[in-house]
Amino acid sequence: MDFIDQIQELAARIPKLRENIKTEEATKNALVMPLINILGYNVFDPGEVVPEYTADFGTKKGEKVDYAIFKDEKPVILIECKTIDADLDREHASQLFRYFSVTDAKIGILTNGIIYRFYTDLDSPNKMDDKSFLEVNFLDIKEPLINELKRFRKESFDIDDLATVACELKYTREIKQILAREINSPSEDFVKYFAKQVHNVPFTQNVREKFTGITKNALGQFINEKINERLKLAMSEGSVEAISDKNNGQETPDIMEVLNDGVVTTEEEIEGYHIIKSILRSTIDPKRIVMRDKKNYCGILLDNNNRKPICRLHFSTRQKYLELFVDEDRKSEKTPINELNDIYSYSDQLITTLNSYENDVHK
Repeated sequence: MDFIDQIQELAARIPKLRENIKTEEATKNALVMPLINILGYNVFDPGEVVPEYTADFGTKKGEKVDYAIFKDEKPVILIECKTIDADLDREHASQLFRYFSVTDAKIGILTNGIIYRFYTDLDSPNKMDDKSFLEVNFLDIKEPLINELKRFRKESFDIDDLATVACELKYTREIKQILAREINSPSEDFVKYFAKQVHNVPFTQNVREKFTGITKNALGQFINEKINERLKLAMSEGSVEAISDKNNGQETPDIMEVLNDGVVTTEEEIEGYHIIKSILRSTIDPKRIVMRDKKNYCGILLDNNNRKPICRLHFSTRQKYLELFVDEDRKSEKTPINELNDIYSYSDQLITTLNSYENDVHK
């Protein structure tokens, strides 16, 4: 059973188990420990997973966080658990905040066994952020989020790579939330910005009220027009199935995808890009590896140079492909992959392609 199947199976069990889970301990045993196990950590090995982890903090002695996951004899992930019915918006991750500053851990997780919130220290080093960079709800779990969970598996855990991903996830999520609020209920500043662009008069109360409705309607029309354009293009190219697959089976694209004028950068493509950077970071400065998305594929380039393709990701259909460049003439072959971590199997080919460009420079 692969990772996605295991996660979906655990999620499917929650409604059946929920009525019988009354305590925090029951939540941990029935839901949290199975997830830790799925991530590849041995919950019965105290050198890998330490329950009731204790670390002194100032004058506070003997406080405990529910689980600490260790790597190379150092804690890398701290997990604080609440009861299954706990409202995480009201709960304080107090132990996580304190332990974060006195341990080597860079990932903190707050959970009630259903919702998992992931934290790190983007805002201030060694101080856990107030806002999570990732939230996974097991009662409403989507495949892109399952792919994000894969980053925390024992076999692929890379704290340096996670730091970059966490930054992108956190701020992308917050911007999308702002956009959703503005589209549903435009703020005064948002309306004022557009009104000033098209109607050079004082922004009075009457103008604000008038342009609030106009702005909301204009945004709705713009999004609908973009959706219709993409559907017409799909029908003309016979690729309706491809668009459905790329949007996880939803009837209409995500708003952030619509605004990209037909070029859709998915979370899977972003994850694939970061996997490739992770593979090549020991060979070259990862800042030189650039993602350039196209309508038909997502290209990974060296130095943002079209003449230096490292590989291409074809993730818009049900079967995913990794396109590799196999010889000096830059001939390519598309190889089917079942999941994104399969990319690691082609590390040698990716490094060889990269080195061929570097060798050309030094000839």
